[in-house]
Amino acid sequence: MAALAKPPESISAAPRNAIIAKLRAFLPTEAVLTTNEALRPYECDGLSAYRQLPMLAVLPSTVEQVQSIMRLARETNTKVVARGAGTGLSGGATPLGDGILMSLAKFNRTVKIDPLARTAVVQPGVRNLKISEDVAALNLYYAPDPSSQIACSIGGNVAENSGGVHCLKYGLTVHNILKIEIVTIEGEKAIIGSDALDAPGYDLLALMTGSEGMLGVTTEVTVKLTPKPQLARVVMASFDDVEKAGNAVANVIGAGIIPAGLEMMDKLATEAVEGFVNAGYDLQAQAILLCESDGTPEEVAEEIAKMEAVMVASGATSIRVSNTEAERLKFWSGRKAAFPAVGRISPDYYCIDGSIPRRALAAVLRRTEELSIKYSLRCANVFHAGDGNLHPLILYDANNPGELEKTEEFAADILELCIEYGGTITGEHGVGIEKINQMCSQFSDAERDTFFAVKRAFDPDMLLNPGKAIPSLARCAEYGRMRVHSATASQMPHADIPRF
Repeated sequence: MAALAKPPESISAAPRNAIIAKLRAFLPTEAVLTTNEALRPYECDGLSAYRQLPMLAVLPSTVEQVQSIMRLARETNTKVVARGAGTGLSGGATPLGDGILMSLAKFNRTVKIDPLARTAVVQPGVRNLKISEDVAALNLYYAPDPSSQIACSIGGNVAENSGGVHCLKYGLTVHNILKIEIVTIEGEKAIIGSDALDAPGYDLLALMTGSEGMLGVTTEVTVKLTPKPQLARVVMASFDDVEKAGNAVANVIGAGIIPAGLEMMDKLATEAVEGFVNAGYDLQAQAILLCESDGTPEEVAEEIAKMEAVMVASGATSIRVSNTEAERLKFWSGRKAAFPAVGRISPDYYCIDGSIPRRALAAVLRRTEELSIKYSLRCANVFHAGDGNLHPLILYDANNPGELEKTEEFAADILELCIEYGGTITGEHGVGIEKINQMCSQFSDAERDTFFAVKRAFDPDMLLNPGKAIPSLARCAEYGRMRVHSATASQMPHADIPRF
């Protein structure tokens, strides 16, 4: 096991103490965390293999306090990492040993609900699922539903442009928000977007959504609310071959059907899930598809019939259709629980997030299986098949020397595979520290320079979540050498952050 990050006491005491004193001038004492014990909960996000204690952490409760923190950071040239619920999977909220970790956990209020406009104004610490719970009596809900929706916060969803199992029909976070309030590194408040369907000038809302906390700190979000459909049913189809299931996904879309959700799980994933939630999955199948239709009863009946016909023509060995709402939720419960379920069959797992064109799904699954054999590591495939967003789960044991490093190489190869087939290195988890090296393969030097130019326009001194998402020229040169030769622990993406 690698050594822990340097504790706060090892950082130059005078500047740190001066910053703490200035913070306590406008924050309650309990809102400024400085001891190792108090900082430990903030050492990582969902990418827990990499941990780093922050210099200190702050928990503001008002926008004015956030503004003061940002002004102090700018004045003292101190780095700032904003954090939501900490459920991210790419290390986007991993703190910096010489920076402030700012938790928005206290920003947890639903400010306003407008049922006529079908909008809700919420603070960034509000949980994704809480929005739908708050408007359920109005027959409305918030459509993006990441698997972590019970815990993840809307501010984090904006930072990573999160999706979920229903993103194929209803879109990602960027398609379901109208406006955000941010605080800049200068401590200024700004409104991005508008209550209307469009805003004058450049589309900065799309730029901010998915910017991983590198351009500003979100303090309020206006989300769109969607009417609940009259009826929803799920077709669960089994296949005796993973490639057949992959081809079936393309066939569904090719038939002109846009399902509310279209998800795929392979045998290893379904076996793990079934023992965890008893979702009723076919354990003999090499892969299953979950294909949902929603709308009026007449629309659903017609679409379900079309879905079944496509599945049969694609080689499905069996088909089940949910007959009740409880059964529909049961089918989805397995997919939603896939990540924790896999944790029951392996000491550790590494979740990948990449996207490919749907037509390449079968080929990429085959190549992934070949990589699994090459690295002698099991890989459970769970993904948003309808939009080509892959979530392979590489199973490993960090207690075995070198196995995490081998897992990283496997993950890097999957991401390079996504690029090779015309896809991207992330669909909804962001780049963070996890995929920063593959950005060198995805984008040219000129494109990355443009990314940095955008960041400097918002953050001239590069203080907001630095070292994430956009790789430097030197890093890309090192990654190029690493890909030519064999990877070593010191060459991996986050060698400067201790492993566990």
